Amino acid sequence: MNTDQASHLRAKMKGIHHQNLAKTIAVVSGKGGVGKSNIALNFSLSLSKKGKKVLLFDLDIGMGNIEILLGRSSEHSILKIFEKNSSIYDIIESGPNTLSYIPGGNAQESIFQLGEEKLAHFLGQLELMLNDYDYVIFDLGAGVTQETIHYMKAVDDCLVVTTPEPTSITDAYSMVKHILSYKKTQVHLILNRVMNKQQGDMITNRMITAIKRFLEYDMFPLGMVPDDPVVMSAVIEQHPFLLKNPKSKASVAIDQITDQFLGIAPRKKRKGKDFLKELKQYLSRL
Repeated sequence: MNTDQASHLRAKMKGIHHQNLAKTIAVVSGKGGVGKSNIALNFSLSLSKKGKKVLLFDLDIGMGNIEILLGRSSEHSILKIFEKNSSIYDIIESGPNTLSYIPGGNAQESIFQLGEEKLAHFLGQLELMLNDYDYVIFDLGAGVTQETIHYMKAVDDCLVVTTPEPTSITDAYSMVKHILSYKKTQVHLILNRVMNKQQGDMITNRMITAIKRFLEYDMFPLGMVPDDPVVMSAVIEQHPFLLKNPKSKASVAIDQITDQFLGIAPRKKRKGKDFLKELKQYLSRL
């Protein structure tokens, strides 16, 4: 680490106790193939477009899709910060709309199997990031794993992405049940690839009703994204659909979802390091 970097980090650490930390969001899904990473990316870009400082953290390590969706390739991934205690600033990439992102890379090693010293370094670096942004968004791997559950239990909000497919709905319900069994975090629903509003409303109402009845939780639906051909075209071109065609149905829907989220979950002043405190507690039990 060079002198300038070290000075920057010391300054961050000195003032970190006196500043508001970022709001943390996990984007999750009960199964793969529902468009979770695409939603995470375009939601992040929409927040950035609205003047928020956003860091998108691809934590689907070994299966990361954010770089692919952006049509970019990075030399480094999250695992670089464990090499000789490197700085997390070394792996932050600049994306469109002032978005910052950290690639997931293609390494298969779990960050939770790297030893106490390296984990402590990772958490310290993450603390710096929480002081730098309005929102830190974690794109987690599909389903519930040892790697993902610790983040789902610690973040402020979980956005559960599903599609109208019956197995996707069932898995999404199981995901919500799993999250709520650990902590009464804020859980929100995004229904992706909806054929029409009638279908979307019907499925959303059924899921909200089931969660209220059986899990005793009022989950707020953020909205639905239509099955728009622009989305597939954008994926093939490796260009976010929000930027490819801002007036497309999918793009308008994402902006509405973002407005909805900002309306019901405004960035709040956090007391202490709630996210880091809880994450440290969960990791210490491994």
